[in-house]
Amino acid sequence: MKILLVDDHRILLDGLKFLIQSQPGISEVDTADTVEGALAKIRSEIPDLIISDISIPEIGGIAFAQKVKSLYPQIRLIFLSMHDEPYRVKEALATGAEGYVLKKAAHAELLKAIEEVSRGGMFFSMAIQKILIQRMQFPEDERILTEREKEVLTLIFDEFSNKEIGEKLHISERTVETHRKNIYQKTKTNSLVGLLKFAMENNLVGGLS
Repeated sequence: MKILLVDDHRILLDGLKFLIQSQPGISEVDTADTVEGALAKIRSEIPDLIISDISIPEIGGIAFAQKVKSLYPQIRLIFLSMHDEPYRVKEALATGAEGYVLKKAAHAELLKAIEEVSRGGMFFSMAIQKILIQRMQFPEDERILTEREKEVLTLIFDEFSNKEIGEKLHISERTVETHRKNIYQKTKTNSLVGLLKFAMENNLVGGLS
């Protein structure tokens, strides 16, 4: 797999290249510190995956991603950013990016993102998942979550156990388990990342504010 790293901080680029190029399945890791430089390298040799910052000079990472996805829809893209503001996340995901990893996250999270996205999946830092899940607005159809299910979902996301959720909501542990099953059945998913993907596929990221 060929990867292109795009960031205006050369030290970061060099560090990321060193981290990534030793991973199995990675055949080449190239870098660019400007949008123009990145586009030139893409025209020369199309990468399989781009890992890009958002705050890069000239047109910026969002516009860069939009251009890439328009011209080369087969390229998969992960944002690596320090920004966790909801409006930034919304803009980023609207480009069609397959991943969003925060720079403050551990290196292991970026490597996991590369692995997941290269296999055709999606990956988002836990903090990004939390932002999106908490603002998710489900469509008015058979998959809509009840208010109680939304409460349970929020607590699941905060990593509370069924017993702890039951205590907080004053319901039995078995009832919590039932709500959990209903949430996944209604959204046809089996994980929080799956819930996030469901929201994106149904154009629900507009729920961010």
